Amino acid sequence: MARKGKVVIDRELCKGCLLCIRACPMKVLEKEESPNSTGSYPSKVVHLDKCIACGNCWEVCPDFCISIYDLEAAS
Repeated sequence: MARKGKVVIDRELCKGCLLCIRACPMKVLEKEESPNSTGSYPSKVVHLDKCIACGNCWEVCPDFCISIYDLEAAS
């Protein structure tokens, strides 16, 4: 059974370095089209169903704005 995960990004804390996008093996994340209150274009979750809770995005985030949740295994 494959792992299922959930990634949550605090768009106000994200400075838009996009390291998480490059680190994600499942291509769950993309760049936001609209800026946050600081003028940065943060990352956003676009394919949540593909998340495997690997933690790569969390590991590379310099701003501590990513949370990862390991959900029950997929059927």
